[in-house]
Amino acid sequence: MKDFIRVMKALSDPNRVKIVKMLQHRVMCVCEIQALLGLAQPTVSKHLQILANAGLVASEKEGLWVNYRLADGNSSPYAASLLGNLRHWLQGDPGVGGLIKRLPSVRREELCRSALVLSPREYSHISV
Repeated sequence: MKDFIRVMKALSDPNRVKIVKMLQHRVMCVCEIQALLGLAQPTVSKHLQILANAGLVASEKEGLWVNYRLADGNSSPYAASLLGNLRHWLQGDPGVGGLIKRLPSVRREELCRSALVLSPREYSHISV
């Protein structure tokens, strides 16, 4: 029963459901998810950790980024079942639909490039 409860709790948060729905469409990094949901990086990372612990999300390091994707469902029959059903659920939800439409416009390369460009004022506060 413990695995079942873990999966159900992981999907009890609207932002985690949105993350799963976005990952149905493509692999994403934290900064892309953060940009789409408008959440702080630690919050997104915590959501991803909960989803991963439930067997719903898997990650893989690629250079500077950690790529998140839906898990294959092998770790939990409950996760596999819910991931399969979630593919068909919430198709007409305006919140999910809006995020899916914005997916192509959010690219990690652009997000990281803008984050790495510091103004002279910001640069002066960095200690070496």
